[in-house]
Amino acid sequence: MARRRNRKKNVPMEMANAQIESLAHDGRGVAHVDHKAVFISGALPEEEVVFQYTKKKRDFAEGRVVEVLKASAERVDPGCAHYEICGGCSFQHMSPEKQISAKQTVLLEQFRSIAKLEDFELFPPLTGPFWGYRHRARLGVKDVIKKGRVLVGFREKASPFLAEIKQCEVLHPAVGKKLMDLSALIGGLSIKNKIPQIEVSVSDEKTALVFRILEPLTTDDIERLGAFEQSHGVDIYLQSKGPDTIVPLSGEKPLLSYQLPHDVKLYFGPSDFVQVNVEINRKMIVRVLEILDLNENDKVLDLFCGLGNFTLPVARVAGKVTGVEGSVDLIARAKQNAEKNGLTNTQFYAANLMEDVKGEDWLGKTYNKVLIDPPRLGAKEILYLLPKWGAEQVLYISCNPSTLARDADILVNELGYRLKKAGVMDMFPHTSHVESIALFER
Repeated sequence: MARRRNRKKNVPMEMANAQIESLAHDGRGVAHVDHKAVFISGALPEEEVVFQYTKKKRDFAEGRVVEVLKASAERVDPGCAHYEICGGCSFQHMSPEKQISAKQTVLLEQFRSIAKLEDFELFPPLTGPFWGYRHRARLGVKDVIKKGRVLVGFREKASPFLAEIKQCEVLHPAVGKKLMDLSALIGGLSIKNKIPQIEVSVSDEKTALVFRILEPLTTDDIERLGAFEQSHGVDIYLQSKGPDTIVPLSGEKPLLSYQLPHDVKLYFGPSDFVQVNVEINRKMIVRVLEILDLNENDKVLDLFCGLGNFTLPVARVAGKVTGVEGSVDLIARAKQNAEKNGLTNTQFYAANLMEDVKGEDWLGKTYNKVLIDPPRLGAKEILYLLPKWGAEQVLYISCNPSTLARDADILVNELGYRLKKAGVMDMFPHTSHVESIALFER
């Protein structure tokens, strides 16, 4: 017989005072209370705060700031009225300069603790717009009867529930300023409780909204969506199951696109993976081209190439570029992008780079420069092939400093490369996400 748990519902946990000592990797303040580490959301180093416990474990606890008794000089007023409840951002109480400095500290700590690397130069941090920068997002949708409307946005901090927000300051204004319009639109549909999410993709010319629908639309629903599409200048798509079921609401829609450096135009579908921050992405590509200093004699291998975000601009100046990516669909799109941009010195291959890639045609060739832009898990499986390819330079773009440091340990301490230079890029301002770049040379 199962034992019943005696739980007190809706009873807030106790509060306490704390002196904040440092920042954790996720941006929470670290304090010690009753000889136990406490990670406190919304707190900064050198602050004295009153906090409320949100979780207590044997070895640590978590909490959130209730009141700041002594503020840090780095503290600023959040730029969003919903910052206290919305989980889309975690750093808005920190000045932008402090944010990027904290991210650089995280990167350096990971190199030092995991790879034992400290002797290298730093790239100046890449920064861009702090507001309205998100061109890609997946927004939750929920019809909440008690609130009398459909909620559209991100989840609450440390909660599975959607935050009740009216607008989002980090989303591109084409969507961030229209959350209430989307709420009203969905609230008028017959299946308002059968739409769990909207996928957003903003290009240079158009904004695409992909509505995930769990039941068919009525004729009236389609008319309402069509009127919204026309009046707000967006392209609406419907998705009934997996990504391959995405279809335009009405008529054929042209591919989305945005301009990249070296006169490259990148074309993509409404659910294709592209970088969230277009301005930082453009600056990142410029930095890649400056670092690699390419000419017609260079043979470049671009691993995890996606749609060709780096491959295509690199191909404008290098002799030959080979792109490899796990998704067959993305490789097809990359080939299409190369053709649309008139590039004939590229080759693309679909291969799962997280597994054994024996027998692939591109494996037996040589490349003097290799660009790696892996997912959060890193690129451990493919690194040992670098010496075989004759790679003199390895440029690693990372969205996870801990796996970058792990892979740097392999590159430097096992394969004989030298970490020459590294730095951070503020791809996601106001969040704890750390995007970085590192150059390794033999």
